Amino acid sequence: MSDETPDILAAEAVTQDETLAVLGTEQVTQALTELPSWEYDEEEQSITRWLAFRDFGQAFAFMTRVALEAERRQHHPEWFNLYNRVEISFTTHDAGGVTARDIEFAHWVEDVAASA
Repeated sequence: MSDETPDILAAEAVTQDETLAVLGTEQVTQALTELPSWEYDEEEQSITRWLAFRDFGQAFAFMTRVALEAERRQHHPEWFNLYNRVEISFTTHDAGGVTARDIEFAHWVEDVAASA
């Protein structure tokens, strides 16, 4: 068996490494220009958004959609729900801060929230 990694596996590893690289403050701030409802907490190394829905059922339905997508992505948010409000935060714990995975998932959340 050869010690060399096939090109396709090496490319996949690079892509995964890139999505797990912690973004610097400037990079996060720049990324959030496309996500104006999100805030960056430099101390917590996370991005957060509060959402308000018509009622608890709509908030819970939103959380269910996000939970199913989180399982699919194997990337889970931190969140808090109070009646019709949901606070959702992303950070990549394995990397120790905000990564491209968090930004990508935040964009997905925006799309779902807009259709709720």
